[in-house]
Formats: sequence, structure tokens, C-alpha cells
Amino acid sequence: MTDLFPDKGHDHDRCIDSALHQAQTVAEANNARFTDMRRRVFTLIWQSHKAITAYELLDALQAEGVRAQPPTVYRALEFLVGLRLIHRIESLNAYFGCDMPDCEHLGQYFICRKCGRVAEAVNEDMSRAVRAAAGIVGFKIEATTIEIKGLCHDCAAH
Repeated sequence: MTDLFPDKGHDHDRCIDSALHQAQTVAEANNARFTDMRRRVFTLIWQSHKAITAYELLDALQAEGVRAQPPTVYRALEFLVGLRLIHRIESLNAYFGCDMPDCEHLGQYFICRKCGRVAEAVNEDMSRAVRAAAGIVGFKIEATTIEIKGLCHDCAAH
């Protein structure tokens, strides 16, 4: 299970390249435009395996010389969430990349309280339990966020 959290020193370029390729495929399959701004916001999110806020994204864009305003960033985030290319971590009001955008899933988000990294797991037993509980009460699930906070394997070892 430790491979959910990549080694801190791993090559993010490979993650970013793979994520960008997947995102382009998902956008094309949905007849959606993966504009330069959307691509840049997406790439910034994938720069690390930490959740990032909209204002951190805005600051990063402005540091690159991009003249972006909050509504621009929020529109890009809305687009990316809508295509399931990224997830929103409710408790942090932040976003991180999804490496399974081509399949609908109820993910569980493991958030390290020390280093801030986020990992997503999909446990089908847990997903079935959530769906079954919703069915019992006649509830139609529109969004699910299961957040588990603690320490990643690197931080727990120190």
C-alpha cells in the first residue's frame, strides 16, 4: 500500500507527462477543449502530490507572468473537476490530480498532516458499502469525499 505515496524524490515529470496524456484523451472523448490555461492549471496541480488551493495556483501563474484573475482559475478548476481530471479535497479547499479520470469511482483520499501529500485509493468494498447505505435511505449520490488524515509512510518513519 505504500506505493500510493510516491517517494518524495521521484521524477514528477513522468507523472505530469502521463497525466497530461490522459487528460488530453479524456477531454477529446468528451469533446471538450483543453485550453492552454486549463493545461497550465492542470500541470501546476500535478507538480507535486500535494493538494493545492486556487489562490496558490493563482500565485504560481502570476509568478510565471500569466495575467490570471481568480475567476479564470476557478473556471479552469471547474472544468478539470467536471471531467474528473482532478479532485477537490473539501476540508482543505484544495485540489489534486486524479490518476483514474477515465473511470467513475468513489475514491478515498489519504492526506498526510505533516508533509501535505495526498494519495487516492479505491476500495471497492468501501464503495459498495457507501452505495448500499445510500440505496437503503433512497439517496442519489452526486459526489463522495472520504478523507482520511494521518501520516504517510515517510513521515510516520521519522
